[in-house]
Amino acid sequence: MGEPISPPAQGSSVPFFINGKEVHPEKRFNVVSPVTGNVVHEAASATEADARAAVDAAAEAFKSWKKTLPRTRRDIFLKAAEIMSRRKEELSRYMMEETGCSVQWAEFNVNTAREFLLDVAGRLVALDGSMPTTADPNTGAMVLREPYGVVLTIAPWNAPYILGIRSVLFPIAAGNTAILKGSELCPRTMWGLCSVLHEAGLPAGVLSLLFHEPANAPAITQQLIADPRIKKINFTGSTLVGRIVGRLAGENLKPVLLELGGKAPAIVWEDADLDRAAKQCALGALLNAGQICMSTERIIVHRNVRGEFEKKLVAAVDDIFGGEAPVLINSAGVAKNKKLIADALDKGASLLYGDAAAQESSPTRMRPVVISGATAEMDIYKTESFGPTVALYEIETEEEALRIANDTEYGLTAAVFTEDLRRGLRFAREIETGAVHVNSMTVHDESALPHGGAKASGYGRFNAAHGLEEWVRTKTVTYQF
Repeated sequence: MGEPISPPAQGSSVPFFINGKEVHPEKRFNVVSPVTGNVVHEAASATEADARAAVDAAAEAFKSWKKTLPRTRRDIFLKAAEIMSRRKEELSRYMMEETGCSVQWAEFNVNTAREFLLDVAGRLVALDGSMPTTADPNTGAMVLREPYGVVLTIAPWNAPYILGIRSVLFPIAAGNTAILKGSELCPRTMWGLCSVLHEAGLPAGVLSLLFHEPANAPAITQQLIADPRIKKINFTGSTLVGRIVGRLAGENLKPVLLELGGKAPAIVWEDADLDRAAKQCALGALLNAGQICMSTERIIVHRNVRGEFEKKLVAAVDDIFGGEAPVLINSAGVAKNKKLIADALDKGASLLYGDAAAQESSPTRMRPVVISGATAEMDIYKTESFGPTVALYEIETEEEALRIANDTEYGLTAAVFTEDLRRGLRFAREIETGAVHVNSMTVHDESALPHGGAKASGYGRFNAAHGLEEWVRTKTVTYQF
């Protein structure tokens, strides 16, 4: 197993990993706390030369890593889960300092990442081939499943331990080597994640970590995707950037897994348990200040229960999120959400909860805002808010509910609240999303369930057996008797 890795001293520069070693280049960039607006530390800024070195190391490590036995990989992942538990407080602190999230969200991230490690450790024997019968009785055949080689993974800041671990864990488990391009907004968090795997004994070069100042993103990303030794890419992030990554991958004929933005609807039918629906909609819309790709953005409520539901929703929001104004990753997110609410109110929506014009203690804070009577003419109807705002829409028929739920370019997740399971399943079949949750919130991601989107929310699947199968390709071998 690897040696314990000492955390960087408070305020010191955060290194990246190449070939199992920390790299401390001269070029650095500042990481600013969204809570205070102050620089919390500097981080190493990768160059194109660093990116080449990471690919060199990954390509060399692949030669031996692809031959390791499943039990060897399993033991590393189990050890990593133990280390993650032991370092939970440290890892949570990194995430809170860099992203401004709550301690609950940080600990949930660490705990869920640990569950991913345990789950994948138990799935490694599930990758198997087959021996189909051929047309010629004198010919035998085998269909092998082989890893691709070096893969590029790009993970965001909003749930960095969950999204970071799943981006590298499934490819590595399948025998690939990986280069994680972490968010410049949380480099120490990404360093913490990779240090856990290195401490657990992951061989040098199997996982490298890069981050860099934003100005370098286009050149380094393009270079990595174009490198012929990079065989596949996964990206989690905005649809805007996902289109760029998809285009670059297409130009270089590389397969890519994309998990992108969302505009998640929650349908509240007239027979719903309104207390449950109100609480789940509040949580789904406002966890992590709404900065989750699966966050509830449209609540589609039946006219017969709209008034009662609105009262319960307001009470639930106030009970769960009525304290200190949450922190968004930057002031641009606050400005965007305030603009969306102002536009909706100008066009006839009514304010149910909050005050978008309120001035908070810092420009990165914004309290939850809930509006009702939203229509398709309002900007909030189409735009992913990615913040602490949610809009209600009134309907009377299933057809109306489905029209609004599907009238978006996105298709990541959805929720339906009804006591009639047949109706819930009927909705689930017709909503164009990668997941539908009946009587629970739209935010749901766990290692046992495939996760991904439809339409402009991406393609391909993380997690579960699907998540492993994404990272192997078949090879047909025939032989003569």
